[in-house]
Amino acid sequence: MDLLIKFIEKTDWERIVFSGLRLLLTLVLLWIVVSVVKVLLWRLEQRLVVLAETRGEVPTEARKRAETLVRLLRQVVLILVWVIGGLVALREIGLEIGPILASVGVVGLAIGFGAQNLVKDVISGFFLILENQVRVGDVAIVNGTGGLVESLSFRTIVLRDLQGTVHVFPNGSIDTLANMTQTWSAFVFDIGVAYKEDIDRVIPIMRRVGEEMRADRTYGPSILENIEIFGVDEFADSAVVIKGRIKTVPIKQWEVGREYRRRIKQAFDREGVEIPFPHRTLYFGEQQETPFAKLAGAAARSNPAAR
Repeated sequence: MDLLIKFIEKTDWERIVFSGLRLLLTLVLLWIVVSVVKVLLWRLEQRLVVLAETRGEVPTEARKRAETLVRLLRQVVLILVWVIGGLVALREIGLEIGPILASVGVVGLAIGFGAQNLVKDVISGFFLILENQVRVGDVAIVNGTGGLVESLSFRTIVLRDLQGTVHVFPNGSIDTLANMTQTWSAFVFDIGVAYKEDIDRVIPIMRRVGEEMRADRTYGPSILENIEIFGVDEFADSAVVIKGRIKTVPIKQWEVGREYRRRIKQAFDREGVEIPFPHRTLYFGEQQETPFAKLAGAAARSNPAAR
């Protein structure tokens, strides 16, 4: 009991109260700074979208790019704010932050030598985002694997393919990157018709179907330009192949392409245009008589009574 009384008497309560108030004020200031940063980043995102739209970019593309940049900036800024706030709080409770900073510097140097791949990933991710090569919501092919970009950071890019499998690629390991939905997309088709069909009659039918789709309320907004028919692309085994393209807003090419093929089938059926399919003829060779059958036939021909 005497020890407790001596401890209470020797404790500098004034210093503790002022330190606690300063620590509370620091936490309040940190909360205010974080809130202000979030508001400023939200306004920056809206500003980037407006600037991109004024330059003629597709609104959805502009928003995806702004969201990706703002999300990464938010992560970096919040980490810096909380680290600085934590150091200030440690100083307020009486801990010397000088040795801590020196230790962090030494540890950081050691980690830098031992984590070269991590540094490579971060640097590659920085330029990946800075050059606007890919954004969250794009459909991309990374190192031969395609999928929807679900997450993008300075270290990794995350894809989810059509089967739902998630693929994680460190940015430093990316050798090839193909973005299928940047600015605009395209559905490229190869449609085969029978050799007997008049190509000059078939192509106008295909153009008419494309024009009808562009005038459609459902699919028209997704189509950017009139359908392009490049012409005869190949003489296949059983078909004359006609190649064409429909330019669409990003990520809509597959939806538009499926509908175009459905309407082409209906149009060809109405116009009597044949869509060929491979034919195969089976040949078994000429029938040959066995030696016994030949002898029996010869005996029957030589015996008139047997006739």
